[in-house]
Amino acid sequence: MTESLLIYLLFVLTICRLITHLKPAFLDSLSPIAREKLKEGVDSIVWAGVVALILIHFVVRSFYIPSESMLPTLEVNDFILVNELLYDFTDPVRGDIVVFHPPPTYTGDKTDLIKRVVGVEDDKIEVKDGHLYLNDIRIQENFIKEPMYSDFGPEIVKKSHIFAMGDNRNDSRDSRIIGQIPIENLVGRAEVIFFPPSRIKFFNVPR
Repeated sequence: MTESLLIYLLFVLTICRLITHLKPAFLDSLSPIAREKLKEGVDSIVWAGVVALILIHFVVRSFYIPSESMLPTLEVNDFILVNELLYDFTDPVRGDIVVFHPPPTYTGDKTDLIKRVVGVEDDKIEVKDGHLYLNDIRIQENFIKEPMYSDFGPEIVKKSHIFAMGDNRNDSRDSRIIGQIPIENLVGRAEVIFFPPSRIKFFNVPR
């Protein structure tokens, strides 16, 4: 649900609550217990909506997956919730799935991107023989779609930057192409797929 739709829904519910408060004639047909339950029900929904609006505006945001760059972890048409506060208090770690504003080197659509953090400050990143090497150690990545076709690096991650790659490594415009991502560009960390229901899944790296 978008923020604007939630605001509209809250407006409608607030009007409904005002109507019940004014006690119009049609409520006379209800018993006192039914009227009280109706008021309590509307109040509960309104308060839940207010809390959800605060969360959406200040804490989390929804993000729609438009491409196949994160297959098989994220599929096209998945909706996820992104924690927008996390990186105000802590730094990203390897394995985080992050949403970020594209760097100036990105020439495509300037909408936010989503990738996985594979390297942080001072890490040495290299791709050879289809595998990722972190600080000269081959990393086992069971979550990627397939081994990589092309070699890359080595490259050292700069201060206050991350190196991010899509899980669908052979079909992802990521740090190998667009460059390293400044930490200040991070929007937040993906926490859960919430839609469609059959795809509900939580994912994060324990702190």
